Amino acid sequence: MTTQAFSNLSDRAVRWTLSTPVQSALYLSLCGLTLWTVYFTTYPAMHNQVHSLRHHTLTVSCH
Repeated sequence: MTTQAFSNLSDRAVRWTLSTPVQSALYLSLCGLTLWTVYFTTYPAMHNQVHSLRHHTLTVSCH
């Protein structure tokens, strides 16, 4: 691989990574993972804190 080809590939990778659709997908994935962790945790201290939230959203039943 020549230096020019490596530079071109590197530039394309940076442009793709910094594009708005990729950033949006990463942001939504992070938000979804955070909500999933909060809603479905089995850690007792956190489960007790969000217990009423789980019931009020009507989308998640915990027992």
